[in-house]
Amino acid sequence: MSATTASVSTHILDTSVGRPAEAVAVHLSARPGRAADWQALGGSATDADGRCKDLPALPEGTTHVRLDFAVEPYFEKKQADAQQDAPANRDSGAVFFPEVAITFAVQPGEHYHVPLLLNPFGYSVYRGS
Repeated sequence: MSATTASVSTHILDTSVGRPAEAVAVHLSARPGRAADWQALGGSATDADGRCKDLPALPEGTTHVRLDFAVEPYFEKKQADAQQDAPANRDSGAVFFPEVAITFAVQPGEHYHVPLLLNPFGYSVYRGS
């Protein structure tokens, strides 16, 4: 990372089970100012530890970043696995938050680690270290 760019990393913890959320697609977008259009930079997926280690680098001049987490497939798989284990405990099948989008401002030369704490009916984020 150069002094003229910021960098971003993330991980996801499923707080309903106290474990990392694996295989969640994460897409990264950036823009060079509030009025600028978002530029899709690419993405990755979380590993077995819930970490997304290979997000694309931010372009020089980035001031705003958006992380889009596609959590619906993760919860659908979790629900399907739970139904196989205990068919009597079937839920409606609806996913309340199909995706989570987090937008934040960045400064050149800084690293931003943005963890997502996730459960089927809520989420929170914070700037980690």
